[in-house]
Amino acid sequence: MVTIARQQDIPAFLALAAEVEHWFGPMVDEPNFHDALENNIRRGTALIASSGSNVLGGLLFGIRRAPTYHVRWLVVSEPARGRGVGRALLTDALRRFVQPPAAIEVITFGLGHPAAPAARAFYERLGFTPAEVDALGPEGGPRQAFRRTVPLER
Repeated sequence: MVTIARQQDIPAFLALAAEVEHWFGPMVDEPNFHDALENNIRRGTALIASSGSNVLGGLLFGIRRAPTYHVRWLVVSEPARGRGVGRALLTDALRRFVQPPAAIEVITFGLGHPAAPAARAFYERLGFTPAEVDALGPEGGPRQAFRRTVPLER
């Protein structure tokens, strides 16, 4: 089940962040991450996926700048990976926040990063294509932009 995140979901987001700090760099104790999380919750652009009381994943969607939108952060808990949680989060975000025609952008792991094969395959399965190489991430690993177009439906 994917829902709009609320203030009481912050500990769940921090638990997800703790799982992936080795890939993304420090977040749990970083004021900038806390600010981004709280801003997205306040704007209603933070989504959380859960099953009962188990939090499975979270997504922070960028401020709408039509026609370009941004997936700012998408994490699925280790036990839930490969079960469609990331797809559900992204599908829900596109349905809620995107007005076609549009472009969706995400910065993910670049070639050579240990998390790159799974992350890049995930976005490619969802119709994203690799674009320009981006700056290094906070942990020093390579990053790359991926884009997807959402056409005007006929």
